[in-house]
Amino acid sequence: MAAASSIRVTVTRCQPALLRRRLHTDSTDRAPGPAKAISFCPPTDSTHDWIGPPDRYSNLRPIKFFIPADESPLGRKLRELRQETQDWNQIFWANQNVSFIREKEDFIAARLGALGLGLRDEEGRKRTLDPEVMAEFYKDFLSKNIEKHAHYNREWYRRNFSITLLMGQVALQRAWQKIWWKQKKAGH
Repeated sequence: MAAASSIRVTVTRCQPALLRRRLHTDSTDRAPGPAKAISFCPPTDSTHDWIGPPDRYSNLRPIKFFIPADESPLGRKLRELRQETQDWNQIFWANQNVSFIREKEDFIAARLGALGLGLRDEEGRKRTLDPEVMAEFYKDFLSKNIEKHAHYNREWYRRNFSITLLMGQVALQRAWQKIWWKQKKAGH
């Protein structure tokens, strides 16, 4: 049986040339693997959020959030919550996908082994199982992880509700600032 594995994400500040995003695979039978750096850094004069290429493990696209010079404390709280939620999603889906792939490979190897077959045929091509047989694996995997997915969904909804509330507060704050600025400008 394969050892349990987890993915640890480390994001460093965006340097002018590169944002380094490092993924380490931790396993009980070996030391952390080499870090894989992904080049992704928007131009320094950008005034928008930037979305990077899909992550190798989670399949999620990382977001580099724009930080305005006049960011309010409420705006900062919103940006930090969005970043934290992105990191949380990254870790969950990276771990989930690594676990899924490992268990799927173990299932295929076990089923082929029971049939007296290797992972590859005589010509070196990878053997596959019928969709009906694989459906057993998918059903079993979902059944084993139903509680984990239910917890993820509850947390995802909670986080997104909080983000939506903060977005409303930030929008209201900006509207009041515009009104106040116009009144102040008109009064002078």
